Amino acid sequence: MEAVSPAFRPALILQPRTVRSDPAVTFMRSLKNPNSIRRKIEVQARAEKNVPTAACIDYSDPHWKSKYQEEFEARFRIPHITDVLHDHDTVSYPSTFGLRMRTPVSPDFAVVYPSNDEWLGYINDDDRVLLKVIQYSSPASAGAECIDPGCTWVEQWVHRAGPRDKIYFRPEEVKAAIVTCGGLCPGLNDVIRQIVITLEMYGAKKIVGIPFGYRGFSDTSLAEMALSRKDVENIHLSGGSFLGVSRGGPTVSEIVDRMEERGINMLFVLGGNGTHAGANAIHEECSRRRLKVAVVGVPKTIDNDILLMDKTFGFDTAVEEAQRAIYAAYIEAHSAYRGIGVVKLMGRNSGYIAMQASLASGQIDICLIPEVPFNLHGPQGVLNHLKYLLETKGSAVVCVAEGAGQDLLPKTYATDASGNSILGDIGVYIQQETKKFFKDMGLPADVKYIDPTYMIRACRANASDGILCAVLGQNAVHGAFAGYSGITVGICNTHYVYFPIPEVIAQPKTVDPNSRMWHRCLTSTGQPDFI
Repeated sequence: MEAVSPAFRPALILQPRTVRSDPAVTFMRSLKNPNSIRRKIEVQARAEKNVPTAACIDYSDPHWKSKYQEEFEARFRIPHITDVLHDHDTVSYPSTFGLRMRTPVSPDFAVVYPSNDEWLGYINDDDRVLLKVIQYSSPASAGAECIDPGCTWVEQWVHRAGPRDKIYFRPEEVKAAIVTCGGLCPGLNDVIRQIVITLEMYGAKKIVGIPFGYRGFSDTSLAEMALSRKDVENIHLSGGSFLGVSRGGPTVSEIVDRMEERGINMLFVLGGNGTHAGANAIHEECSRRRLKVAVVGVPKTIDNDILLMDKTFGFDTAVEEAQRAIYAAYIEAHSAYRGIGVVKLMGRNSGYIAMQASLASGQIDICLIPEVPFNLHGPQGVLNHLKYLLETKGSAVVCVAEGAGQDLLPKTYATDASGNSILGDIGVYIQQETKKFFKDMGLPADVKYIDPTYMIRACRANASDGILCAVLGQNAVHGAFAGYSGITVGICNTHYVYFPIPEVIAQPKTVDPNSRMWHRCLTSTGQPDFI
């Protein structure tokens, strides 16, 4: 990174990697540490693509821009089953998906499918979507994401999602499986429903759900669930997951063994960064075994912390539902004598929910997120500002993301089944420290604490997320039938795209403290810096 300014966003710049000589997926021994899996996936992906890192680019070279674009195109090339299979295993067929012909595929078309030449609803494989749309003139601009010290404009294109006119799987030979992993998130059932419906539109009949995450591949007491449009017709009217969720699971080799035994050749994985790391590992293992299997991810993270995407499903619902908790905290604080309301929201590494909910509500005086350090005590601390707010306003409301202020809490060194560090409870800590602060000063303060986490996670998706889930689910199926594997589907600059999984799980997406959105939040709350 010596050649670039530290002001540049690391998400756009490849870090130098230590390349492993073993091409096998050596991290498949367990899914219990997805953070380690993510790191190793990224190393392997860079090594296999054999492209230079941005740290190797000499910006004094007059051709550096074209070299960077070549590197970018290599990074964002989406894997296809033809990359590893022989020609006779990768025959393409005219697509069976066409909205002018919505009849089930007949066995009569087992070899040659009807072509819907007049329908113009297909996506060309060469269609692209622009990844970045703002041309910054200086690294000093708010939220600037620059590649070189001069903020040179470099077009970066990613693959447009949607149905192709050629498919690489015969629908009658498809056995598709859907699995939901990690924690609950609004919209899971919406995505499951749309995947099943779209699979049937192609003519696939063998569709199953894997119960309770990756665990369903190994636990003999958990039988796969046959799915059809009739089974999933109304599941989007409820929150949670129709299939159940869990964390952790068997080794990747065991999962692929079970997939081979059951004849599964399409796998749709709904989950966050760790789950996607597992999905990519499954894709790599299938490729190593030369199996004709499409593995497609659908990003599920309520925290909105997946790189390169405008947003992930469940986020809009979470922000909307958080308003209820914030409003309750505001009423409690405003109605009490010297009242203080504290609301803790989701956000392990990224403060998007807390930031957006604070901005939307207009009732938050202090917003604390993981990306912005703060002091609780001292003349510039949060508690001293709370004292000022009580003296001037008579009440105050604090919104804190669960991952904020972890440096103020004792380290637990414990992890959950997914390998995530178990966080200290910053919400309870702030509540206790606030009570102690005012008690020691001999001043009254009525502190109320609200944690709506599980109420929000269990909600059904709102209209905005419902639409997002529908399109993501449909495009996941389109990608699988088109022969792509090791990809995830997302929304980028309002358009739907396919990304190679390693590019979106390299690190969590976080709030840029110099972004316009964070500045807007600070404008709304009026809070000072707490350092």
